[in-house]
Amino acid sequence: MLKIKRLDKIKAYINEHGSASLDELVKEFGVSKNTIRRDVQTLIEGGAFKKVYGGVEVNKPNTTVPFDDRKVHNIESKQKIGKAAAEFVENGDIIFIDSGTTTVEMVDYIKDKELTIITNNIAFIFRAFPYNNLSIFSTGGMMERRTNSFTSADNDEIITTYNIKKAFLATTGLTIKNGVTNSLPLESSLKKSVVERSTETFLLADYSKFGKSSLTTYSELNEIDFLVTDNMPEAFYTYTQENGINVVYPEN
Repeated sequence: MLKIKRLDKIKAYINEHGSASLDELVKEFGVSKNTIRRDVQTLIEGGAFKKVYGGVEVNKPNTTVPFDDRKVHNIESKQKIGKAAAEFVENGDIIFIDSGTTTVEMVDYIKDKELTIITNNIAFIFRAFPYNNLSIFSTGGMMERRTNSFTSADNDEIITTYNIKKAFLATTGLTIKNGVTNSLPLESSLKKSVVERSTETFLLADYSKFGKSSLTTYSELNEIDFLVTDNMPEAFYTYTQENGINVVYPEN
């Protein structure tokens, strides 16, 4: 297993359990204790974890806002962004719909098209259920109640079997320095694989997401092809111009 992927899985394991001993991690990931020590030290230096006797633990509690609380925040902007993103979806497309309260708003604007949709978004699945023309492939795994999504350590490997034409991604925050970020490591691993597998990537983000960073980065900002937003700070406008990122604004 590549070191970067192992680190992602170790982060996810520690976040899920709150803490872990070195011996536990050695057994779980099948590598030497020296390798685990180096990996743990890398994670500690990142600031999200701290060293404890014989192991490591989360440095601060998870602060992910529950899905139901987030879905009503900036709802009008999210609906407009979802509609604008949906205009890029064409009949016959194979698309990925990310978890999130903005991406789910695309349903009403693509429901009459013939599409193959891969998604980890449980709310999207429920809203798309009545439309037989939408072929839905779930990533599966554990139901993460905080984000109303499916998560699994194997999801990123599953994604590599799909040929995704367009990916519609969400974020909990984005900065020029840290890129596109997410608060849950397991989700970030999946999102990272989606970016790599997609022909075109669309990031859906309302103004409140700019200038904020979460626990993990799943994509550099310049890897995004289209940024769909209602507004953004001047520094981001300059960055998108310099890096050839297409910015899409909803119609009023």
